[in-house]
Amino acid sequence: MACTSCSTSDGGAPKGCKNNGTCGTDSCNKLTVFDWLSNMSPSNGEAIFDCVEVRFKNGRKEFFRNSEKLTLSIGDIVATVASPGHDIGIVTLTGELVKIQMKKKGVNPDSNEVPKIYRKASQKDIDIWSVARDREEPMKVRARELAIQHKLEMKISDIEFQGDGSKATFYYTANDRVDFRMLIKDFAKEFSTRVEMKQVGFRQEAARLGGIGSCGRELCCSTWLTDFRSVNTSAARYQQLSLNPQKLAGQCGKLKCCLNYELDTYMDALKDFPDYDTKLVTEKGDAVCQKQDIFKGLMWFAYTNNFANWHVLKIDQVKEIIAENKQKNKVSSLEDFAIEVTSEPEKDFNNAMGQESLTRFDQPKRKKKPNRKRKPNAENAVVAAAPNKTQQAGNNNNNNKPSGGNPNKSNKPQNKQNHSNKNKQNENKPAEPRKPIIITKNENKK
Repeated sequence: MACTSCSTSDGGAPKGCKNNGTCGTDSCNKLTVFDWLSNMSPSNGEAIFDCVEVRFKNGRKEFFRNSEKLTLSIGDIVATVASPGHDIGIVTLTGELVKIQMKKKGVNPDSNEVPKIYRKASQKDIDIWSVARDREEPMKVRARELAIQHKLEMKISDIEFQGDGSKATFYYTANDRVDFRMLIKDFAKEFSTRVEMKQVGFRQEAARLGGIGSCGRELCCSTWLTDFRSVNTSAARYQQLSLNPQKLAGQCGKLKCCLNYELDTYMDALKDFPDYDTKLVTEKGDAVCQKQDIFKGLMWFAYTNNFANWHVLKIDQVKEIIAENKQKNKVSSLEDFAIEVTSEPEKDFNNAMGQESLTRFDQPKRKKKPNRKRKPNAENAVVAAAPNKTQQAGNNNNNNKPSGGNPNKSNKPQNKQNHSNKNKQNENKPAEPRKPIIITKNENKK
């Protein structure tokens, strides 16, 4: 979900509208609700529900009554009633779904206490609102410094300015009650504005600020989760998770809300299991449970005198042994009821590209050996031998050319093959020895 200005560009990089959660289409905001009744008109000439849902900073939403009969749609910026002055928000939901949301939040739609919408925000209202939003981040840094100077055990997590800039709400978290009367005086003197302090829980703080969870996705509380149910460590025990607080805690420092998602499925599967503390009495000795596989319906038992060897039993077999023990009968041994565990063949995965190794980049690169072969001299070039007349002319030119260069290089043959060919030619024509014609690049210039 992203607005047209936030969507990715052709190269895959996000453009970024830099509106900081105030996009015109409201699709970049938190806790959005899809209006699936937007294309449906009221039946039998009924009037449209006169309440709308307005969103403020960081997922704070409130319901307002459209008493002026304004034509509002999702994404409109409106001026609403505040105490004192007015506030600026974005319309996130209209129509019949607002009535359902009000019942869900426990707000009476027919109550006279529902605040009203003044008007659609003008450009002047939006400018004042944006200037006030830009002041929030530097104020938060200074407010934390003042709280540390007063030695108060509290954390100021967020600051929200009212739309007209007349009031600033400071959200903070604390374990105990905090006396911040002197702190408010310093805030009012430092920031020259009306100050309101509001304490929130640790989960509400994580929902306001947002973040990325251990699953790699955005936090549930900041995207779609609206109610925070209590999470106990028993939820982790039923799902056979290790009671490690570092793994079970979320961004807020409390137990993760997602521990409750699959808890009902585990509870239904555990109804058919006998108690984990059940002892099986056999002639070889007593056996206790060591492990359970909830969805496969298996239990591992071991004798009290030999905990190293485990025996796998199905639930029906365990219930059968328990029924015999209730009649004060002992079964011979667990081996008579145990299941033979067959090892599954390992699945070898070979990537066609050869990139299945995760440590392929850890190996050091091999250094290339230096090339010891000498490159041929680019300045001198050996030209094939010419006929007799041209040879003599070449010899005369060589005799008449000025002294210069390295004579040793010019007299040396280029390779063995050329040397052998010259010897054969000299044997055929002894009277006229054939010599190579050597042309240097500097001769023409001279």
